[in-house]
Amino acid sequence: MAHSYTPGLKVLHETVITKDRILPLKGKVVVEKGQDVQPSDVVAKTDLPGNVQMVNIANILNIDPGDVNSVLVVPVGSQVNKDDLIAETKGFFGFFKSSVKSPTDGTLESVSDVTGQAVFREAPIPVEVDAYMRGKVIDILPEEGVTIQTRGAFIQGIFGIGGESQGELLVLVDDRGAEITPEMIQPDVEGKIIVGGSFISLEAYQKAIRLRAAGVVVGGFNYSDLEPILGYTLGVAITGSESIGTPLVVTEGYGKIKMGERTFDLLRQNQGRNASINGATQIRAGVIRPEIVIPKEDSELTGEVKSPETGEGVQVGSLVRIIRAPYFGLLGKIVKLPAELQQMESETMVRVAEVEIDGEVYTIPRSNLEMVETN
Repeated sequence: MAHSYTPGLKVLHETVITKDRILPLKGKVVVEKGQDVQPSDVVAKTDLPGNVQMVNIANILNIDPGDVNSVLVVPVGSQVNKDDLIAETKGFFGFFKSSVKSPTDGTLESVSDVTGQAVFREAPIPVEVDAYMRGKVIDILPEEGVTIQTRGAFIQGIFGIGGESQGELLVLVDDRGAEITPEMIQPDVEGKIIVGGSFISLEAYQKAIRLRAAGVVVGGFNYSDLEPILGYTLGVAITGSESIGTPLVVTEGYGKIKMGERTFDLLRQNQGRNASINGATQIRAGVIRPEIVIPKEDSELTGEVKSPETGEGVQVGSLVRIIRAPYFGLLGKIVKLPAELQQMESETMVRVAEVEIDGEVYTIPRSNLEMVETN
């Protein structure tokens, strides 16, 4: 049977989800292998070195760099507070003294007798890594982090902004073609991941941020509305580090596009459940997709598990999404994968697929298709 290995989105009712939770620097793992964890549980922590501030004591006191150590009033390595006296000259008969005070709270880390420069290190910055999703610790990397695994539903989006968040799923619309309006967003969305259909406007999304929704999942969003949210024009880059508080996951694309039927139905079926959401996106090499993870209880699992890490490629019968005009965003089913090259209107020769969409069959270049993996 012919196959086409086209990358695609995953919409899985039941799968095994595995996440590595790694510290930026070596630190301490605070959970044990086999331990059950909740999304907000801290699994590892460390301290990032504090910021450095430098003061040239020799220049301020008008002395030779080699004499700096002789005028220090606190030893190197001491804890100091902002404006504490650090160095002072003797002056003449106790008068006309010159002094240097600490520019910050922290540690007097070093003093150079070559440059006369003193280095002050601010207090360490604590960093904690949480579990992100409910699950079990299946592996520990000493001093680095852990691997967490859960079973449940797994949905990928096509684009997102904002980092990780957790909350209860709240579907605000009854139809996958309906958009979220500002009037739908009320104070009860605080701490919840709100789900819409085809679209959310800039005004509605800003209101969701103000009311501290845990996240937003919709079919489409205007590209032009990203700049007012982010404060800059988004190019081809990695998202996920934006400090907007309410991650946005777009499942279909830019503009008003109905959310995929399987995606919408899966989210609606899980309304009221706690989920984890991550808007991080990378569209260059090493693709990172925004995602929604919905853990399930053991008693709810059917055993029909499909790994999100493996894909079979599109084949006859596969559900695909068209990712370029003129049928952008439409879903269809592969009915034939001709082996021979075919000439397009642009006169280029490409491999194609015959896709059935609403009862009509269209010939689409395979490069314009993205597989929607489901189970």
